Amino acid sequence: MMTSTPFKTMQSLDFLQVYLITDLKRIGRDRFLGAVEEALEGGVRALQLREKDLNPKDLLALALEVKPLIKRYNAKLFINDRTDIAVMAGADGVHLTETSVQASEVKNNFPDLIIGVSTHSLEGARLAETQGADFITFSPIYETPSKAGYGPPQGLDPLREVAQAVRLPVLALGGITLHRVPECLEHGAFGVAVISDIWDSKHVKQQSSEYTQNFGGNSL
Repeated sequence: MMTSTPFKTMQSLDFLQVYLITDLKRIGRDRFLGAVEEALEGGVRALQLREKDLNPKDLLALALEVKPLIKRYNAKLFINDRTDIAVMAGADGVHLTETSVQASEVKNNFPDLIIGVSTHSLEGARLAETQGADFITFSPIYETPSKAGYGPPQGLDPLREVAQAVRLPVLALGGITLHRVPECLEHGAFGVAVISDIWDSKHVKQQSSEYTQNFGGNSL
């Protein structure tokens, strides 16, 4: 069993503060790379490829397409749930679910990967920490169709409880919008994980910039 000391320091994980999760169906394949670059231009420095409908070959191909953009903007690329794809694509990290292999198992085999874990309870957050996660998402904070399977919204008080209980960066996920970022931070979140509120924007670069401004990013 791993200790609960975070593998990375909080400061070294500042790039996670706006953690953008992809949704190819929402974005569209034709504009996918352009939208990703707009987000990076707006200051996003962490992108998770979360495309559960893609087969491994297509997911790897997409990751390899995204990788040069990630490198150009000195950002970090995470692959959802597939450590093998993350390694083959030269990604910076992998994002595990609560039913994936343990973070410690991944870390033992691939010590350079940054490991995030999705959590939906205080117990899950504590377990992810003891198993060696570098950061966690906690969801759903607000009502959101993408997290409907995880039950009703957690709300802000459980977010505060989780943030106080672990020494890992906690990213608030689920129904995040720009005007909700300050209250998430007030309740202990290290950052926010975003899907629709950036990808659905008509101005992805501007919207991304407004998110990063909550963390000292430059305005456009």
